Amino acid sequence: MRARASRHRTDGIICTGESYKHVVKLTFSKGASLKDPARLFNSSLEGNVRRAIDIHKGEEVDESAFKALIRQAVALNGSAKSQPSKKAKP
Repeated sequence: MRARASRHRTDGIICTGESYKHVVKLTFSKGASLKDPARLFNSSLEGNVRRAIDIHKGEEVDESAFKALIRQAVALNGSAKSQPSKKAKP
């Protein structure tokens, strides 16, 4: 049961946040393309595009590693914006 959801955008969706009774889920829309040396991603690992961080009550997230993921996601979205659209045909 989803209590609340939000989206964060910069040149596209960076991540969505959903709060459930026992977990807060942060899903990065292009998470599979991000480097995660701190291994924050702990959910939705089987897909080819998204990755998620499930945060349970009492858990703490490595702040600097989380900021690094956000910065990478913003940079990835920005680089995609500067490339020509695949929809455009000559």
